[in-house]
Amino acid sequence: MSADFSSHQSALLALSRYIQDVRQAVTERTFKDGRLVAALADQHQRVTHGYAWIVSFEAALNALLIWAEKCHSRGKFSQVESLYLDMAFAEYLAQILGGVSMGQNEIVRPRDFDLQSSAAALAADAGVKELISTGNTPDKRKQLAESCQYGFACEEFDDDLIDGARDQYRRFVDERIMPHAHQWHLDNALIPDAVVNELAELGTFGVCIPEDFGGLGQGKLLMSVVTEELSRGWISAGSLGTRSEIAGELILLGGTPEQQAHWLPKIASGEILPTAVFTEPDTGSDMGSLATRAKKTDSGWAIQGNKTWITHASRSDLMTLLARSKPDEKGYAGLSMFLVPKTRGDQNNLFPDQGLDGTEIEVLGYRGMREYELGFDDFALTDDALLGGEEGKGFKQLMKTFEGARIQTAARAVGLAKRSLELGLEYALQRKQFGRPIFDFPRVSDKIAMMAVDMLVSRELTYFAAREKDKGHRCDIEAGMSKLVAAKAAWSNADASLQIHGGNGYALEYEISRILCDSRIMNIFEGAGEIQAQVIARGCLMSDKTK
Repeated sequence: MSADFSSHQSALLALSRYIQDVRQAVTERTFKDGRLVAALADQHQRVTHGYAWIVSFEAALNALLIWAEKCHSRGKFSQVESLYLDMAFAEYLAQILGGVSMGQNEIVRPRDFDLQSSAAALAADAGVKELISTGNTPDKRKQLAESCQYGFACEEFDDDLIDGARDQYRRFVDERIMPHAHQWHLDNALIPDAVVNELAELGTFGVCIPEDFGGLGQGKLLMSVVTEELSRGWISAGSLGTRSEIAGELILLGGTPEQQAHWLPKIASGEILPTAVFTEPDTGSDMGSLATRAKKTDSGWAIQGNKTWITHASRSDLMTLLARSKPDEKGYAGLSMFLVPKTRGDQNNLFPDQGLDGTEIEVLGYRGMREYELGFDDFALTDDALLGGEEGKGFKQLMKTFEGARIQTAARAVGLAKRSLELGLEYALQRKQFGRPIFDFPRVSDKIAMMAVDMLVSRELTYFAAREKDKGHRCDIEAGMSKLVAAKAAWSNADASLQIHGGNGYALEYEISRILCDSRIMNIFEGAGEIQAQVIARGCLMSDKTK
C-alpha cells in the first residue's frame, strides 16, 4: 500500500521542540555554573527522570518510523502495519501530553516542568493533532486486535542470516522449551543439561565471539533476535547466554592474548558456563562501594568477602569477579576484574571448592539458573587471573560491557512481552462468557491491541540500539532507553494478560502466572529503572544528542 508519513514526521519535529523546552527546564534546576550538579539532580529527581522517559519515548517513535519506512520500501507495509504505527504515535504522544508513567504511581506531567504552554504548542501541531484524534480510535483498536489472530507486525529483516536464525530458534523454543518450561519453573529446576548442550550446538553462547575464537562473529542485532526468541519460551533460556555475553566481551575487550586464547573458545562452545559476580549485599548499584577484597599472595591472589544475587553460580565454571585489589584507593579506582575458575557444583555439593560457599536465594520467578549468595574465605587464584594483567581497571572494563548487556536485557523483555500477548490472545479467544468469547468485549480486545503495540515499540527500539552498537557507535544512552521502555512493556503486557485470564491467571497452573513473575525482574536487574533513567538523563543533558 502507499503510505504517507508526513503526519508522523511533523509530530516528531514538534516533539523535538517540546523536548528542548523540557531539557531547558531540567537544566535550570540541575545545572550550576554550566555543570550538572549531582545533588541538584537528586533534589529534582522527578523532572530529571521524567526527562529521561520522554526522550526515551521520542527515541522509540523515531525507531518505529524507521521500521515503517523500511517495511514500505520493501513492499511489506500493509494496512496492519499502518494501524500499529498510527496507534503507537497516538498513544505515546498522548501520554507525553497527559502524563508519562514512570512507575505504577508516579506520573510525570507537563506541569511538573512548568511547561503547560509548551505542551499546548505540541498538542496544536497539525501532525500531533491528527494522530491523537484519529490514530487510536475504538475501531482501529478492534481492527488491530482482530489482525493479531493471524500474526503480528512485520518482523522480517530481509537478511537471510537473521531471519533464518529467528526461524531456527523459534522452532527450537516451540519444540524443546515451551512444552516444559512451566513445569521446570514450578519445580524450581535448573535448565536441563541436555537443553544447555543443544543451545551450545546452535551457537548461542558464541554469537558475538569472533570466528577466530570459535564463535559466530556476529553482532548485537542477531544476539537480540536470538535472546528475544529464547526468552519468549522461558526467560531463563534467554538469560543463559547473558553471562557468556558479558564474560566474552570482558575478555575480548580487556583480556590478554593468552586469556583470550584460553577462555573464548571454551565460552563460545558452551564447554565453560560463566557467571557474573559483581553485586554485594549492601551496595546494590553503588559499585564504587564494593568491599570484597583481592589480596596479593606469593602464588597469586586470595578473595575475601561476600557477593549476592549471583545467577547460575553453582553450575558455572568461571566467575567474572569484581573485587577491590587496591584498598587504599577509594571508589572505582581500586577495583579490579578477575577471571576466576571454579568447580561446577551438583545437587549434593553446590560449591565444592575450598574457600567458596553459597546459599540459594528463593525467588518468585527467573528460576532456571537459581540465585545465590556467595561467601569467599581466602579463595585462591593464580596470578594470571587478573583480567588484562592490570589492577584498578575493573570498573572501566565492566562499563564497556554495559551497552551489550542492557540491549540483551531489553531483548529478553521483548520476548516476555510477546509471550504475554500470545497467551492473552489465546485465552481471550477460547474463554467464553455470556455466550461469546471474551475477545468480543472491547476492554479485552483493547488490551490485546495495546499489548501488540507496546511489544512492537519496545522491539524496534531494542533493534535500533543493537544496530547502533554494531556500527561501533557509543550507545549507552540508546541501550538504556531500550531497556527502560522494554522492561515497562514486559510488565504491563504481563499484567494485562493476567487480567484477561481473570482468576485463572492467578493460578500457578497457568503459564501467565510465571510470565508475570519473570517480567517483574526486568525493571530491576542490569540497572533498575530509576538508575536507568538517571543514566539516560545525565547522558542526554551532558551531550548534544537532544540539542
